[in-house]
Amino acid sequence: MIRIRAAVIAIAAAIIATAGCSSGPSPTFSLSNASVDQGYTCPAGATNARYDVHGTIHAQNSTSKAVTIAGIDATMTLAAVKGGWLQKIGDRYDAGNATFTPDSVRAGASTTINVTFSSACTGRVASGPVASADYKVTFTLSTSAGRFKIDSKDRHQIITG
Repeated sequence: MIRIRAAVIAIAAAIIATAGCSSGPSPTFSLSNASVDQGYTCPAGATNARYDVHGTIHAQNSTSKAVTIAGIDATMTLAAVKGGWLQKIGDRYDAGNATFTPDSVRAGASTTINVTFSSACTGRVASGPVASADYKVTFTLSTSAGRFKIDSKDRHQIITG
């Protein structure tokens, strides 16, 4: 009984030691440095006026296969307000599917993904006070390497013009 336990422990120790020696960092696909347009001034009197927001995301593919990007979703979350605003802090706007280029990252390569998505704003009445709101932007990428979320390092500000 003691010999069997000793043999099992020796085998387990050998497997762990071998795995520890042969494993290095596994190749990954990663995202960093997401950013968006810093601001947009909504024209006075505008009602639900659409405009484009542009962003960039750095992608690093350390894997041995190309990673394809099937889609990018953008979500804006109200983070701060100055003056009167229709939404309250924490409200989210799902901008839906964004347009983007490129749609793949070669094996062992890095690139900047350019993203465009639509937002909308309502401007102040001509005699009303100016207000502004800061939105945190979160990108969700669906790729052949899995699903990834990344927050923009800066906020997108809407100002009522």
